[in-house]
Amino acid sequence: MSATNQPSVVGPEEGESVHLGGTRIRILEDGSTTDHRLGIGEITIAPHTEGPPQHRHAQHDEGFYVVSGTVRFTVGETTYEAPAGTLAMIPPGAPHTFANPGDEPAVLLNTFTPDLYVQYFRDLRDMIAEGRKVTPEATVAVMSRYATVPATDFA
Repeated sequence: MSATNQPSVVGPEEGESVHLGGTRIRILEDGSTTDHRLGIGEITIAPHTEGPPQHRHAQHDEGFYVVSGTVRFTVGETTYEAPAGTLAMIPPGAPHTFANPGDEPAVLLNTFTPDLYVQYFRDLRDMIAEGRKVTPEATVAVMSRYATVPATDFA
């Protein structure tokens, strides 16, 4: 069997972990099993933690399924309080961000179709490892590598 015909099974404590301040991303599928059609991550957001600046993806859909806790999604000027069991699908071009304003951690299952954005998290991890600060400006610079721009009209 070729490598593309092999299943991927990632256990509860497995996967590639990326820590970004109060947020941890566990990469469950980096696209290598799906021929880059789909990437999947698990995002754990600490209480009272803001997400990235509002931004738009040009080349991929992004899905967020709230596994536990409550997440605040902001899409343009609209805010959604999303408790566990909520799915938010963000098509290319839609300005969006997310945060955990609550007192408990929130866990999201995050999908990227195609997998383009998985490398973004790795790049941020590498930036931290090199001792560089993850500022909004630095985040935007890394986003730009993956057909993603800040939604400055909603900043």
